[in-house]
Amino acid sequence: MNRTEELKKIKDEVLNLKTSPLYKVRVKNKVFPVIGEGSHYAKIMLIGEAPGRNEAKTGRPFCGAAGKILDQLLASAGIERKSVYITNIVKDRPPFNRDPFPDEIAAYAPFLDRQIGILKPKIIGALGRFSMRYVMETYGLKDQAGPIGELHGKVFRTKFPYGEVTVIPLYHPAVAVYDARQIPNLKMDFKAVARALKELS
Repeated sequence: MNRTEELKKIKDEVLNLKTSPLYKVRVKNKVFPVIGEGSHYAKIMLIGEAPGRNEAKTGRPFCGAAGKILDQLLASAGIERKSVYITNIVKDRPPFNRDPFPDEIAAYAPFLDRQIGILKPKIIGALGRFSMRYVMETYGLKDQAGPIGELHGKVFRTKFPYGEVTVIPLYHPAVAVYDARQIPNLKMDFKAVARALKELS
């Protein structure tokens, strides 16, 4: 399987996803869907919730204020951004950066599942409660799901179709955009990601 070709198919399908509740908004605003970026052989996949304004303008995930914090967090854990794959559940921006609705998550989640199947990451960092809830409920951790305030930084192991995966719920970097005092907490959570990566080697 050519991973680059398979990911390009996903991009083309999302571009033409007229059944999506967010398709008309994207076309009207002349912006882009955000599919994902990073290494196609990444051991770590970070999954956010949905693109913001800067992301929709550029088609790149985490390139605005939250992206700068994500870069800091990765650097603090000794992880190079280009070595991970970064994506969102919802591939188009909800208006006014509101939370994604259930029908929007349902429309885009199959693409995320395909991305996971193509890239076969060993570690998934779920950024924010929507991402955490989807990953835990879909991939065998439903009975351990709870509020992100209790689960962030904890390590869960579960079976994916291609093997065992470590799932780590993480606060979304945007929380530190609004409250910089959260940065030390976020850095501690990313240390858990770094430890999980070390255990693989």
